Amino acid sequence: MKLRVLAVLSCVCLAPVLAQDRMPPIPADKQTPAQKKSLQLLAATPRGAAGGGGPFVPLLRSPELMNRLQSVGEYLRFNNSLPQKLVEMSILLTARQSTQQYEWNAHYPLALKAGLKSDVAAALAVGRRPEGMAEDEEIVYNFVAELLQNESVSDPTYARVLSKFGEQGVIDTTGLVGYYSTLAMILNVARSPAQPDSTAPKLAPFPR
Repeated sequence: MKLRVLAVLSCVCLAPVLAQDRMPPIPADKQTPAQKKSLQLLAATPRGAAGGGGPFVPLLRSPELMNRLQSVGEYLRFNNSLPQKLVEMSILLTARQSTQQYEWNAHYPLALKAGLKSDVAAALAVGRRPEGMAEDEEIVYNFVAELLQNESVSDPTYARVLSKFGEQGVIDTTGLVGYYSTLAMILNVARSPAQPDSTAPKLAPFPR
């Protein structure tokens, strides 16, 4: 019992520290030539110059990694073999698993714009299985939720995605989850702040 009390007190004492931004934006006059080049490459993607926030702020500390990751992300987000609605739903599931508010805030409106129903998104926000999903949504939900939970999927879950989206769909979905899990971990390690003016639901931490 005493250990549990001490653990709770430690969490309370650390709360102000956890709020800090460990890796804020690097001023332009402090950027290396490699970092400036990475930002130029990023601005030339469909994200545009405005896409240099979020995970790319801490990633700029490793410009070569940033170059390679943003190239992978460009495919997975904008050229994925899955319909965009399912891409965005998968991203929301991944952000919810990591309680990554920036990632959630950025993709919540994109998911709704792509056709995901607001009640489905609201269920994802609280970690609940949505009711009334379309068939393709349910197939992808089962795959992503199982992958996030078990780091693999069962034969029935695999077979349904394979039948609906083919082998490319299986790999693209798995890669999507892996990519946004990586970004979520980077954002969490850097303690990057979420957008303060977002209307997206606030994510409560999952019990650990």
